[in-house]
Amino acid sequence: MTLRQNRLGRSAVRVSELSFGAAGIGNLYTQVTDGQAEQAVTAAWDAGVRYFDTAPHYGLGLSERRLGAALRERPRDAYTLSTKVGRLLEPAAGDGTDLAAGFAVPATHRRVWDFSADGIRRCLTESLERLGLDRVDIAYLHDPDDHAGQALHEAYPALERLRGEGVLGAIGVGMNQAGPLTRYVRDTDVDAVLVAGRYSLLDQRALTDLLPLAARRGVAVVVGGVFNSGLLADPHPGARFD
Repeated sequence: MTLRQNRLGRSAVRVSELSFGAAGIGNLYTQVTDGQAEQAVTAAWDAGVRYFDTAPHYGLGLSERRLGAALRERPRDAYTLSTKVGRLLEPAAGDGTDLAAGFAVPATHRRVWDFSADGIRRCLTESLERLGLDRVDIAYLHDPDDHAGQALHEAYPALERLRGEGVLGAIGVGMNQAGPLTRYVRDTDVDAVLVAGRYSLLDQRALTDLLPLAARRGVAVVVGGVFNSGLLADPHPGARFD
């Protein structure tokens, strides 16, 4: 079975209408084994999912390594893969964990914000190494909230150049805020925005300006966090929200 495929904005990239967000296999909140990670990706594939999303941030690279391994025997043209740029992973000395950032992994690296043109290219190169791939289909600027100027004037043009060189099929921006994403839709030529947590049963702020403008401009919207961090999926006392 394969889910319906949709064109991503004005790009030639196509994505299945449901996607696999790979933060969980990067040990988000709790540890999972390599085998469990592979089983999760296989279950998604068997359910028809052909769009897989990851990021260096997820488990300090663990998500990318596991996702690449799980997809290694799949035909590369049979799926779409996105990762994110803006955080470099630098080696760190210490024996703690990364739980403060939400991931149950050893704190072997630290995240360094870098939305410079060189930083974007380096971030993407290192992601490809972890994934074991020679290309990704989509690259998102990841959470540029506090780096708006550099992200808009340095990182975004760098992604445009990579798209023009054929290294990327599509470019986008991923954030937890609808307002700044609206600016990218209005002022740039992004193919897609990934809005997390702002379009669900509990929070529909993206509906006010972002979604109508994206529809008018022909920009795709990928909706993340649709269960509000799990609250809607399992609303027990102590369930996470936002």
